[in-house]
Amino acid sequence: GDEATGANAVKLALEAPLKQIAVNGGLEGGVVVEKVRNLPIGHGLNAATGEYVDMIAEGILDPAKVTRSALQNAASIAALFLTTEAVIADKPEKAAAPAG
Repeated sequence: GDEATGANAVKLALEAPLKQIAVNGGLEGGVVVEKVRNLPIGHGLNAATGEYVDMIAEGILDPAKVTRSALQNAASIAALFLTTEAVIADKPEKAAAPAG
């Protein structure tokens, strides 16, 4: 139901930074996320070397405060949106047909 949908949205949001870091390093984001998910706690990808390491031992610190803050802000906006009686949004424009 709604809770499962919300939980999945949070899961995807938490995976997005790692996927992007992997892609920026020339790796496949989905593969990296699966690999990291199965590593011991505290282990992750060293994007500079492409190796999976103990992040703290290697001196790689996750910007957890930034991630936590972003998640809290997103939850706050979602709660506000759900308790609002009306929302105004821009109507998406139709894409023009390709020339030729």
